Amino acid sequence: MLRFLRSAGFRFALLFAGIFIGASALFALVLWYATAGSLDRQTDAAVRTDALGLVERWREAGPGAVTEAIADRLASDVEGTAIYLLLDANDARLAGNLDRWPPGLPPEATWTFGTVQREGARIEARLYAIELGERYSLVVGRDVAEKQKLRTLLAEGIAWAAVAAAAFALLGAAVLRRAVELRLRPAALTAQAIAAGDLSRRVPISQRADEFDRLGGSMNDMLERIDRLMAGVRGVSDSIAHDLRTPIARARAKLEEALGEQTDGEALRAAMEQGIADLDHITRVFGALLRIAEAEAGARRAAFAPLDLVPLLADVAEFYGAVAESGGQSIAVDLPVRLDVVGDRDLLAQAVGNLIDNALKFTPAGGSVRISARAAARERIDIVVEDSGPGLSPPDRARAGERFFRADASRGTPGSGLGLSLVRAVAHLHGGDLLLEDASPGAAVPGLRASIRLGLA
Repeated sequence: MLRFLRSAGFRFALLFAGIFIGASALFALVLWYATAGSLDRQTDAAVRTDALGLVERWREAGPGAVTEAIADRLASDVEGTAIYLLLDANDARLAGNLDRWPPGLPPEATWTFGTVQREGARIEARLYAIELGERYSLVVGRDVAEKQKLRTLLAEGIAWAAVAAAAFALLGAAVLRRAVELRLRPAALTAQAIAAGDLSRRVPISQRADEFDRLGGSMNDMLERIDRLMAGVRGVSDSIAHDLRTPIARARAKLEEALGEQTDGEALRAAMEQGIADLDHITRVFGALLRIAEAEAGARRAAFAPLDLVPLLADVAEFYGAVAESGGQSIAVDLPVRLDVVGDRDLLAQAVGNLIDNALKFTPAGGSVRISARAAARERIDIVVEDSGPGLSPPDRARAGERFFRADASRGTPGSGLGLSLVRAVAHLHGGDLLLEDASPGAAVPGLRASIRLGLA
């Protein structure tokens, strides 16, 4: 019972019941005002009009005219609901159908509901007392017994309607709670299965396309993302174990060989230098992984600042110009006068440097690498690095941003397969993405166009 009372479905149902009962109460008040209230207002208006007419006759012709007017009105009262009583200064009855002055009713102008004696019968009446002057007193009223019965009947009807409304509200609340529980059950069962370790489970989606289906779709997207991340973690773990095992084993073998053969100092020194180089490679791999993790987690946003991309790209191109010249290659730069962004200068420089380094690796001697940047539509800046190398096949381009992934054509080149992963993480950190496509579609040697798209926002 406590779990039932604390459930969200019960609170929603209770809210529904409260709204329904409140609406029913408002409807009952409007109905009462429009019926019983209207009858009361009609009665008061009729009594007031009648009393003002008699007061006017008093002013025009005195007590005799009022007496005649009361007699005429009683004679024409077909329904028998009119009540009149005119008393003189000695409290003697001059006209009217009341036996005596209503008890507790003062002679001055006032309204009251009371029980009066009319022609030997006790009735419920709405009364209005007026002091005419010279100590003459007048009572004008209407018999409201029938209207009281109607009010009682209306009150009973509203009471029964309120009971029915409360019953329907509770029933509707129970149905609503059950409906909410049934719609949320698939998501709850899926979450329980995921918590138990079954990451393959997904929330079933109905054809209603309602809020619960949108929630289920969002949960499925989240689960797909988690599944991809978990697969990526497993892949990274396997790749780290595979890629780092070779340099570690090589360094160990070199050192053991140098120690076992008791070679001269030069050979031992060469073995130690090779071991240091292998350890440096391992350090670079871990450093790249840490930078990728920082970029994906958004930890580097604290270093964001306004900057001009043009001098940054020019500096990176100049730095790699010497590398290009040594390989018989060239770097062409096509930059505008100014490109303002907000971002991490070091990460952007490293990302562009990684693209240029990759381009130079796969561009043959005599080839060229082109660096360009431009402000694109929808508040975006594109940084493009194009090469004249063999390019990448569509399946390889789809996996190029994965950690440690290396295409078959790049197995013999230096690298760890983390360069494009870092570029993509930096692009995502800056509200953009990395796009890979052929530089010259349809050509025998299509080359590769790598575009970093930065979101200005």
